[in-house]
Amino acid sequence: MHTAREIHQQPELWLKVWDLVFQQRKAIRDFLSPILEAPCPSILLSGAGTSAFIGEALQGPFQQAAGKPVRAVPTTNLVSHPRQFFEAGRPTLLASFARSGNSPESLAAIQMGATLCRDIRHLIITCNPEGRMVRDTEGLNRYVLLLPEANDQGLAMTSSFTSMLLAGLLLSRIDEAEALRGAVQTLSQYGRRVLSQYGPKLEAVADIGFRRAVFLGSGPLLGIANEAHLKLQELTDGQVICKHDSFIGFRHGPKAVIDKHTLMVYHFSNDPYVFQYEKDLLKSVNEGVRGIYSIGIVENAREPLDVNLLIELSGEGQHIPEPFMALASVLPAQMLGFFKSMQLGLNPDNPSVSGAITRVVQGVTIYPMETAKLQG
Repeated sequence: MHTAREIHQQPELWLKVWDLVFQQRKAIRDFLSPILEAPCPSILLSGAGTSAFIGEALQGPFQQAAGKPVRAVPTTNLVSHPRQFFEAGRPTLLASFARSGNSPESLAAIQMGATLCRDIRHLIITCNPEGRMVRDTEGLNRYVLLLPEANDQGLAMTSSFTSMLLAGLLLSRIDEAEALRGAVQTLSQYGRRVLSQYGPKLEAVADIGFRRAVFLGSGPLLGIANEAHLKLQELTDGQVICKHDSFIGFRHGPKAVIDKHTLMVYHFSNDPYVFQYEKDLLKSVNEGVRGIYSIGIVENAREPLDVNLLIELSGEGQHIPEPFMALASVLPAQMLGFFKSMQLGLNPDNPSVSGAITRVVQGVTIYPMETAKLQG
């Protein structure tokens, strides 16, 4: 099956992504420098669906690395309210993430940005050399980073998601690309460990009769929790209803969703300061309705955690920056979604029996935008 292969190929693909970015580092730096050196640029990270979650996970790390304000805005928001995000007189970088490069909202967002902004650069990270995002943007001020081996054929994005997210992390720290090679190599080790050691355990979890699932994360891991919840929901054709939230935010009402049929998945940070809040939330949940089963995902198990299954990314006490560690944290959800899809008698490559979900969204009409009068 495509989905099984695409999940399994990720640790090796991450090494290839680092090599690709490293080989193009000078050209990438030259393209980004005018925006990053501008006094008050607008930096937008965008995509549709799963590709939008890349921006969500990347926003904080990108902003920290760039020293400039960065916003993650789904193309679905850009298309409906373009004037809230595109400013005529402000230098703008629109970073567009796209597996196929054919999503109508993503294509429209690029054209709207080109219409509304005087000075806009398009950073296009995509997996499909034949996509319209590559073909139709010739003539724009653009840089295309093509990740050809990550063009997933299954419905659910797996290796395309993690590859584009890793590319975004490396681009945000392009001057450190060579120094980050070790972190990517360690990340690859984490991925191989999850795939080789936790497959049977996650397959057993898929046989548990959970009907709901909640994924929690903090900082960049909140974007990972968002992607994880969608992966399980997509691959089970909505038969498992999923939700995501931050650890701290979950206390403010959403915690009521937990019942005796709920699977809880905790994406723990490797930042000791953040981890304090996450431990408190776990304790709070376990003192009440704790659900049918719980999974904790950590880089290193420094202390006992009261969960049914603890997935440890590193078996040797290694440590990599939190945003890179986050990449490996999504693998268990991909694997669980695959196994649960099989358990429900679905085809993981195309689990949508009704056809409600398609590999490239269908039926979206892009309406003409009244040309804005450029200001300032």
